[in-house]
Amino acid sequence: MTIIEKILAAHSPQQSVKPGDIIDVFIDTRAARDFGGANVVKNLLDNGLELADPARTIFTFDCNPGGSDQKYAANQQYCRMYARQQGIAVYDVDSGIGTHLAIDKGLVYPGSTFVSTDSHANIMGAIGAFGQGMGDQDIAAAWAKGSVWFKVPESVKITFTGKRPALVTAKDIVLNLLSIFGANKLLGYSVEVYGDAVDGLTLDERITIASMATEMGAIILMFTPSVKVLDELESLTGKRFTAVTADAGAKYAESHTIDIGKFVPMVANPGHPHDNAPLETVKKTKIDSAFIGSCTNGRIDDLRITAEILKDRRVAPGVVLKIVPSTDEIWQQALDEGLIKIFKNAGALVSNAGCAGCAAGQIGQNGPDEVTISTGNRNFAGKQGKGFVYLASPATVAASAIAGYITDPGDIPSQPAVFEKADGIKPVAKLKKAPAQTETTVEGRVWVIQKDDIDTDMIFHNRYLAITDINEMGQYTFDNLKGYEDFSKEAQPGDIVVTSRNFGAGSSRQQAVDCFKSLGVTCIIAESFGAIYERNAINAALPILTYKEGMIEETGLETGHRIRVNFLTGELTNLSNGKSCKINRFYDAQLQIYKNGGLL
Repeated sequence: MTIIEKILAAHSPQQSVKPGDIIDVFIDTRAARDFGGANVVKNLLDNGLELADPARTIFTFDCNPGGSDQKYAANQQYCRMYARQQGIAVYDVDSGIGTHLAIDKGLVYPGSTFVSTDSHANIMGAIGAFGQGMGDQDIAAAWAKGSVWFKVPESVKITFTGKRPALVTAKDIVLNLLSIFGANKLLGYSVEVYGDAVDGLTLDERITIASMATEMGAIILMFTPSVKVLDELESLTGKRFTAVTADAGAKYAESHTIDIGKFVPMVANPGHPHDNAPLETVKKTKIDSAFIGSCTNGRIDDLRITAEILKDRRVAPGVVLKIVPSTDEIWQQALDEGLIKIFKNAGALVSNAGCAGCAAGQIGQNGPDEVTISTGNRNFAGKQGKGFVYLASPATVAASAIAGYITDPGDIPSQPAVFEKADGIKPVAKLKKAPAQTETTVEGRVWVIQKDDIDTDMIFHNRYLAITDINEMGQYTFDNLKGYEDFSKEAQPGDIVVTSRNFGAGSSRQQAVDCFKSLGVTCIIAESFGAIYERNAINAALPILTYKEGMIEETGLETGHRIRVNFLTGELTNLSNGKSCKINRFYDAQLQIYKNGGLL
């Protein structure tokens, strides 16, 4: 049998397996991340399922260390609560990338099996173990049953001949393989890699190559652990493992012999990891930012290479270099070795351990038209933001960050490239002046919300602050105000809001005003407004007025009544019962700004 066949057979009721067999595979370690972990728990609870073995079950919070996104934070806390209840180990936001932790802590070892909600769980092929990324339902089943069904894949054998060129890194090796096989020629295969050049690869280098099996469409890239790698694993875990090797008579669907001596430093062009080009062909491409990290290149070897290039140098003006170690232990090791100081002296931003930009949960995102060179494993459009991402080795990324454009460590200029003024943002077309506001009396259906201190997070929550189009803002109005979560669905153009003291307290966000304009709300009347909110509303030409305590009772005002409000006189009439009163009218500056269609 091949390596994967021997591992799967050893974890199934069968003594031997062959390609195409569908078997139940016992899973040694079953993981879920903050990205998907909450859904795993919900699947278990919704179906009344219990854990098969909490000792083999773990959470890893690596997508968004720190919970800087509120939805991630909510998922993380939900998983923590379940973990406390069930006695599950949690590798929390201070730990690092789950797949790397599993290797370094001996949770996965040669010949073992591992599943996770991480599509790069097949990184375990680096140590000759079986790993698979699976969906939420699959992982829930693994947690409940201890095993999952799996179709035994066919295997492909790749043998490297020749000598690896000095400048070709592990990342270059896998980019060269992607150039040869693309994203689908190895689709569904378990790939075993052999050759003298492979025998000399370190654990960190094998992790880099194995981490991009997913981008090649392969089930897994399998390495037979060398004595050196087994020594590294023993140093990390304190345990001595035995490698699983393929039988001499193992059958392969395909065999390929590749001369590694012909490999060159490579870069993946924006859009697809397999859209490769030799580094030489994209040299001098100006960059805005650079990133070193991810499960592909956040190991200590990667950080040492980076430090060697950055030492006594500075990142090019205007370029942002972001560095994220893969685990907290590696972060600490980099600190002890003085690498962090080198990074900071060079002007880099160093974040706590985790996945970084890959899962859109940490640093590493880019903006429209931003050009990034990254050590990540994916550069799909929109994966790390709205910009363009090139993939390369840590050496190439570090050299490029210093140069200000894509280059290699042997061709770093004495003076970095700088941005020209013409490279900046283009002027927008001349805006039309807002129409003058002439209507000083409005009629509409009223919402009476008698709550003091309704803050801007209740009005327009901070998770929506990235929205800049006013037409999109209305749908989120009051969705964080208890009892009024459906306000945006029920509100109608022309509606008027009447509320209590200190409406709009809190932050300075303009969206908390503009969301009402988006819905067509014509007026907000409150006993008082937050100071910043009052200015924002007036400047945006959203009519706001204040009243003295007792007005609601005096006019018998209730939600659903129709009222008329005169901004110039302050006369308010409840059209539903004929009762009237005086409230505070527009003051002169407010009226001027309103008639102008807004401050600007």
